[in-house]
Amino acid sequence: MSLYLHMPWCVKKCPYCDFNSHALTGDIPEQSYLQAILDDLQQDLALVQGREIQTIFIGGGTPSLMSPNFYHRLFEGLRAHLRLADNAEITLEANPGTMEQGRFNGFRAAGINRLSLGIQSFHPHQLQALGRIHDDQAAHRAIEAALKAGFDNFNLDLMHGLPDQTPEQAVADLQAAIDWAPPHLSWYQLTLEPNTEFYSRPPDLPDDDRLWDIYCQGAELLRSRGYGDYEVSAWSQPGSASRHNLNYWAFGDYLALGAGAHGKVTLANGEIRRFWKTRQPEAYLNRIGSRTAGHQRVDEEELPLEFMMNALRLTEGVPENLFTERTGLPLSVVEVKLEALRTDRLLERGRIQATELGQRYLNSLLERFL
Repeated sequence: MSLYLHMPWCVKKCPYCDFNSHALTGDIPEQSYLQAILDDLQQDLALVQGREIQTIFIGGGTPSLMSPNFYHRLFEGLRAHLRLADNAEITLEANPGTMEQGRFNGFRAAGINRLSLGIQSFHPHQLQALGRIHDDQAAHRAIEAALKAGFDNFNLDLMHGLPDQTPEQAVADLQAAIDWAPPHLSWYQLTLEPNTEFYSRPPDLPDDDRLWDIYCQGAELLRSRGYGDYEVSAWSQPGSASRHNLNYWAFGDYLALGAGAHGKVTLANGEIRRFWKTRQPEAYLNRIGSRTAGHQRVDEEELPLEFMMNALRLTEGVPENLFTERTGLPLSVVEVKLEALRTDRLLERGRIQATELGQRYLNSLLERFL
């Protein structure tokens, strides 16, 4: 079991962002939000069933806007009610535009042992086009400060397929990141999501041929420097894959606390439920009683597709027995489809794993499980 914590505030809403993030209009109500999260946890304790929390991911919004003292008190409150593994991976998303050395030191002292820095690009023009509040120099300073604070386990977030981006610019971004020797890189394509500024006023993005050139040249560079793509957009050095990400893609369970957070839990009777929390920060803060806005049971006929949509994102796939372990269904319910996909050279034999061809046509492969 993992735990996801959502911090919904940011300095400014980026034009591509469709996450539950809200631009600040005043001070963050840290004390009130801390209490709301701990109250939220009280309502969800029955879902934990005494299980140990293996990983925590703090996303947003911009979680690095919260003070180190907030996280110190948050982890104290969590440990009062949850069993955290001694080697729990605890990741905080951080925006380079909100960081200085003292905050990194404070986050480390509070118990955070992994950072995910939202760089997106090292190119000044691209950062401006993306509406980021930091420049390229702030990005380098943030990485340097994180290393000085002792964060040897960290991720750098980078986008590609940016407005008017050339393959050379995309590779230069990757090279600038690799020069810092991050154990993990999230390298993903900019997409236009509904309810975003970019969706309403689309920028001039590279065409499909240029996007393919960007991906091929970038992937070649990453592999030549020892990075492997263990998931569709996640690259890591050996042994440095995000354990929290792996739990998601292996259809593991995760609690969710905070405004708009989404979770998935297997109940004691084997039923799998997804749930989501009150989205608006003010409503979440002022809610009396449960802050769960909704929940739904994942029906048995939906479970094969739900499982495959996650597991087949992993380059190495998963063992066949994990299907039964995570869904409660016998493998026989999908054996005919698995065999047909293997005959079509879209799946490997002996594992639930897409071939190279299957990875290229992953959406078509997944449609077989509808």
